[in-house]
Amino acid sequence: MRRIVAPEARPVRMRALLFDGRKLREVERPLPRPARGGALVRVRLAGICSTDLEILKGYFSFRGVPGHEFVGTVVSAPSGRLAGKRVVGEINVPCGRCALCRAGLGTHCPSREVLGIAGRDGAFAEYLTLPARNLHVVPAGLSDEEAAFTELVAAACEVVEQVPVSRRDRVLVLGDGRLAAMAAQVVSLTGSRVAVLGRAPRKLAVIRTLGIETFGSREGRRFGRRHDVVVDCTGSPAGLSLAAALVRPRGVIVLKSTYRGSLDWNPAPLVVDEITVVGSRCGPFERALDLLARRKISVRPFLTAVYPFERWERAVRRARGAGSFKVLMRMS
Repeated sequence: MRRIVAPEARPVRMRALLFDGRKLREVERPLPRPARGGALVRVRLAGICSTDLEILKGYFSFRGVPGHEFVGTVVSAPSGRLAGKRVVGEINVPCGRCALCRAGLGTHCPSREVLGIAGRDGAFAEYLTLPARNLHVVPAGLSDEEAAFTELVAAACEVVEQVPVSRRDRVLVLGDGRLAAMAAQVVSLTGSRVAVLGRAPRKLAVIRTLGIETFGSREGRRFGRRHDVVVDCTGSPAGLSLAAALVRPRGVIVLKSTYRGSLDWNPAPLVVDEITVVGSRCGPFERALDLLARRKISVRPFLTAVYPFERWERAVRRARGAGSFKVLMRMS
């Protein structure tokens, strides 16, 4: 297979952040080598998300280089379409051979690797590899900082891909973090009545600047069970029980939260009230990039800070802070 190489100097080793199951540390490693059909990407920016922070607590028992939100430049690829281009990348790498893959459900492939989460080193490094088919070219008018939100916006888009939301629906988003902010904006594009219920007044104030109605946790007690769709973006085991208390009978709960730990809660109310629960994960990158490029989704208010690679420890601490939305690291 012919490999197209972009005209830039390529080192033989790189810096990366390695998680050994106990702590994250900076290491020097050989440059990764793309598999057949794969591309080598120089990482420009990497985002620190809640899943990364959970991994550092032991979630998924991951060992390796974390990080799955990134913007990069293609150094080498199987075709000239990508060489030298700015890209973002879908994180699931399925086997392509099993029954689920053949049915078009590669994101649920039981043997899949997931960038920075399961079986594949991720974006907290100067370089990474992904299949060329996973990569999407960033539109020229979109900055690196804005493009770094693509994976997050795609996950928000998956809500309306899975659940038909109409203008008549009342939708409540639980949580006040970056995913909640993106989900509220995406759902608002349907014309439905959307509100966000959260706990942090400062974060809710930022979301409110976008014209989205917000409520504090105490105000939520008077809601009652009147919402057609409740989207749980709390990242907390308590999110599902709260959603069940706020969705109407025969309504829909969309679970976007992932977390380490177990849920101690009786699901009987879901049965009695015939509630539909939809698990929701990754979403369409093409749709996300289109919304970002057309400025239909605002991400700038949710960029907390950008740190150079050398200050990665401070970046992780900042991402863990209660007032943070999105923290990026400049890896190259």
